[in-house]
Amino acid sequence: MMLDAKERKNIKHGVSVAIVLKQDQDTGRLTDGIVRDVLTNSATHPHGIKVRLMSGEVGRVKEIY
Repeated sequence: MMLDAKERKNIKHGVSVAIVLKQDQDTGRLTDGIVRDVLTNSATHPHGIKVRLMSGEVGRVKEIY
């Protein structure tokens, strides 16, 4: 079963994810990385939970590995 990337409870520090960076929203290009910080405060978000990766990149989670 795939975890829902729109639910904050599924995304924790150290989890491997694919995010869409702000500048890639038009193309939908995904960037893989490890979650450093969860930036969305609400329990869910329709476009995906916003996170900061270990690399420092910020975007919305589209897939959880």
